[in-house]
Amino acid sequence: MIAHLRGRLFSKQPGQAIVEAGGVGYDVVISIPTFTALPAEGSEVSLYIHTQVREDLLALYGFLDLREKRLFERLITVTGVGPKLAVTILSGLNPERTVTAIRAQDHATLTHIPGVGKKLAERLVVELKDKLEDMAAPAVVSAGPAAEDVLSALTNLGYQRPAAQKAIETAVEKDKSLGKDFDALFRAALKIIR
Repeated sequence: MIAHLRGRLFSKQPGQAIVEAGGVGYDVVISIPTFTALPAEGSEVSLYIHTQVREDLLALYGFLDLREKRLFERLITVTGVGPKLAVTILSGLNPERTVTAIRAQDHATLTHIPGVGKKLAERLVVELKDKLEDMAAPAVVSAGPAAEDVLSALTNLGYQRPAAQKAIETAVEKDKSLGKDFDALFRAALKIIR
């Protein structure tokens, strides 16, 4: 099974990316958040992959963020949720909001996603609410009050969200006081991410 793919981003469009690795172009289904976070075509990209194999199909689903892949894999365990609908759910809500909505039994938020009706929203809550404890809160929040602003600034500069988040966490691990100072945390994270 293919679990990870690194290569040149040959092309991208909402819902699809083609990654060239070892002279082969892999057609990968992606969510909208992954699409928007992808670098420019021609750049190197690294995706976490979920491989689906059926007798008539071999499909690759790609994610820049490991948390998004893990949530995708939990979503497809729910009765009535296939890979396409799971990608639609992840395109409608980011992983943090999806987890929060399921754990809070917020059916209204879930039913705003195309393809998710009242019954499916209830099934998502019933089948997943106790299986998402390890995905409850994004790690960047624990990095301090300035972390979210620094994360936003770095992503606006074009850095990928997972890389920016990791740089912030690394900077705060080295010096806890950085979490309260936007300028200092921004400079420290920028040094790490480059």
